[in-house]
Amino acid sequence: MTETQLLSALKQSFGFDAFKGQQLPVIEHTMAGGDSFVLMPTGGGKSLCYQLPALLMQGTAVIFSPLIALMKNQVDAIRGYCTEDGIAHFLNSTLSRPQLEQVKEDLITGRTKLLYVAPEALHRQEYVELLRQVQISFYAVDEAHCISEWGHDFRPEYRRIRSLIEDIASRPIMALTATATPKVQQDIMRNLKLRNAATFQSSFNRPNLFYRILPKTEDTDSDIVRYILTNRGKSGIIYCMRRTEVERLAEILQANGIKALPYHAGMEAKDRMSNQDDFLEERAEVIVATIAFGMGIDKPDVRYVIHYDMPKSLEGYYQETGRAGRDGGEGVCIAYYDPTALGKLERFTKGKSVADQEIAKVLLRETADYAETKLCRRAFLLHYFGERYEQTNCGSCDNCLVPKSKVEAKELLLKVLEVVSTLKEKFNEDYVVTILRGETNSDVESFHHEELECFGIGEGVEESTWTTCIRQALIAGYLTKDVEHYGLLKLTPAGKKFMKKPTSFVIEVEDESESEEAQPSSSAQGGGEATDPVLFGLMKDLRKKMGQQNDVPPYVIFQDASLEAMATLYPITLEELQNIPGVGAGKAARYGQKFLELIRRHVQDNDIQRPADIRVRTTPNKSKLKVSIIQQIDRKVALDDIAIALGLDFEDLIREVEAIVYSGTRININYFIEDVVDEDRVADIYEYFKESVTDDINEALSELGSDYSEEEVRLIRIKFLSELAN
Repeated sequence: MTETQLLSALKQSFGFDAFKGQQLPVIEHTMAGGDSFVLMPTGGGKSLCYQLPALLMQGTAVIFSPLIALMKNQVDAIRGYCTEDGIAHFLNSTLSRPQLEQVKEDLITGRTKLLYVAPEALHRQEYVELLRQVQISFYAVDEAHCISEWGHDFRPEYRRIRSLIEDIASRPIMALTATATPKVQQDIMRNLKLRNAATFQSSFNRPNLFYRILPKTEDTDSDIVRYILTNRGKSGIIYCMRRTEVERLAEILQANGIKALPYHAGMEAKDRMSNQDDFLEERAEVIVATIAFGMGIDKPDVRYVIHYDMPKSLEGYYQETGRAGRDGGEGVCIAYYDPTALGKLERFTKGKSVADQEIAKVLLRETADYAETKLCRRAFLLHYFGERYEQTNCGSCDNCLVPKSKVEAKELLLKVLEVVSTLKEKFNEDYVVTILRGETNSDVESFHHEELECFGIGEGVEESTWTTCIRQALIAGYLTKDVEHYGLLKLTPAGKKFMKKPTSFVIEVEDESESEEAQPSSSAQGGGEATDPVLFGLMKDLRKKMGQQNDVPPYVIFQDASLEAMATLYPITLEELQNIPGVGAGKAARYGQKFLELIRRHVQDNDIQRPADIRVRTTPNKSKLKVSIIQQIDRKVALDDIAIALGLDFEDLIREVEAIVYSGTRININYFIEDVVDEDRVADIYEYFKESVTDDINEALSELGSDYSEEEVRLIRIKFLSELAN
């Protein structure tokens, strides 16, 4: 099929106008009959890589999936885009005999295009025999990192997939994962025998996610409660290490009026499923869970993920934080760090083999480094997955939002490289720092390294400074870490070149005078579209009701991004609805009519002029500016920052905001006023306008006196008019 034909099929089936990232080449390669390894971040569109070719190719695609709950969600989702339920099925132990017979019939007659199975299910010979009767188009191995012992969700059953495939019928294989270090990638490809597979790798960067690490204290419970209460109406996940912690924290949240439910492997299966469904279907706003909840969640509008405890690996952390903002909207990732807790985790590996203990130790150390680093957290994460982040400041992690001092560290780096070289690249970061600082321990003495010329060449420099220098050298490409061999530091060609011809090397250290807490930037906050909030709320209620009627999660009906577009553009025909992102012909036909009726009624009752109706009379540039200002105010961007971003003087921006308010649009700039105007002065000015017969600024300034600035008065006038007049 040509690219044009594939785009047409994409629009027809899924409602999207364009492919994301590497989706198109993956699909083309699969349809041409090739094996592939697909590495995409959570929310990057992995599922579509096998869903679309499965719909278009002859036969049935078999998708290996690790969890029953995940299979159900994915089957519900694909059925939501199509008009027939038989298009997708899952095969597992939960099926009743009549359900199994229906699956068999749909498979053999060719109605089923996607079949989800767990590797464990194919232990049953009757399932193997069934699949031998089916024309299979290709196999997809979802969550392929489960194959690797170095992966954070290792599942021994996954290592049997290749032999199962050979037992049924050899067909092209697509391996997909959202988290895989180079080591895990090699493991996956070796185990599945993907010797000539094409590799498709998308960036691991999730620009809409905000990363923040906080110290774990006795106030952590209260901090979490306050955070959730200030973010009411948003879905969130809280991960805890222990089941008892899950239960306790869920109870605390419930006691504070928060609709929170627990989820862990120690619960009865029916209770787990019930709580998960309540969360997916928006009867609960927060799920408190162990990592048992990890792969079983496919909810696109999770707005925050909180780690009550740091995970045991950065892969686990990345996978779990990736549950936030899958729809491209707001995604805040907060983790609480207690260095002693990670030390305790290390002790849990004592009963394992020496190799497993070392693997666990390396993974824990990477997690600790991430939690303690003063570098950009985004750059750190991407470097861990073998990707270079070119920007100097991501603007959406706590470290980048806290001012740093830059220090010339050429001499420090030279000393680090000298020690690594002298040690023949056979030791890890901790040991290198020990030699630099001239400290002795049993290992140093056993190797007689206290006799080395470089022993103690970094004496007097803080351990944290050396650690920062090494971490930044890793990211800059002067050093590399051999993870497979337990984190040994190695010189790169760039590092060797630096030793011969040193250049400037600047490191960032935290400015201790800066105590202000970092907050998510506007880009990390997401959302903030110029939507009709009333209509958006009505559609969310309708979506929830239809989800209950159809026994599917609400997001299967329409995702938030689609509802936001509807609440902005007001589509009233099927044709207009199909132009909304994420709404294909199948979804429009299946669910669209009731939404169109609701929108028509809302438009009529409120005498709304739709963009489609007033396009001719709109001044494009002006309209665009107005929308941009409203969007950024919704995102709580400081007004002076909005002015800079739009190339306006602050005075001009205020005039534009005033025009917006006078036109009848309600906006909220309280977040900005609270930062720049004293509370008592706000009250005084507000009270003046309440009692005044005019909103004239000059008259207000004359009445209030010279202590009040024109800027203050205009800001409070905007607040007053927005709250009481609109």
